[in-house]
Amino acid sequence: MANHETNWDLTLQIRTCGRDESNADAYHHPYEPTDYLVLERLAKSGFFCEDDVVLDYGCGKGRVGCFLSYRTKAQTIGIEYDEHIYLDALENRKSTISRVKPEFVLTRAEEYQVPAEVNRCYFFNPFSVEILHTVIARICESWYENPREIFLFFYYPEDAYISHLMTVDELEFYDEIECDDLFEGSDPRERIMIFQLPGV
Repeated sequence: MANHETNWDLTLQIRTCGRDESNADAYHHPYEPTDYLVLERLAKSGFFCEDDVVLDYGCGKGRVGCFLSYRTKAQTIGIEYDEHIYLDALENRKSTISRVKPEFVLTRAEEYQVPAEVNRCYFFNPFSVEILHTVIARICESWYENPREIFLFFYYPEDAYISHLMTVDELEFYDEIECDDLFEGSDPRERIMIFQLPGV
């Protein structure tokens, strides 16, 4: 498993492995990248192509953006509140072999205005459910202002996340991508839950 992680970093010419808890608090969870095995399955799901713009919430060092840009040619935007991790993302942007360079923004998720072109959003439990409330409201606001189909992907979702998402009138549960077969044991949270804001 460790070799698979390291090999993908070497292939993409980035450095994203490891965990960083230095600036974690009650509202912002530690940096921990999505496993490449999960990202491979996500890239093969058929939800991403070069016409899509992916917004990665809590992008950390930029693994999701670099990988999806490389594998699917989708445009990606990663937002990160932790400045020292954000600087690592910028270094990875410079070095990655992907021809479609990801964009990284230093900002708090709850303050970020979702661009009109974004039609995919990715979450790996980056922050508390309190922040999620505001973030979902901002996504819905962008959707109302510029109606289009938007898919939201939640990897390894917390129960509090699911509970809130099920109460948002605008959101529809769409599907899920099972990932528990990728790892030892049986963990029901090893999945990507997909919600949809429907198109016009």
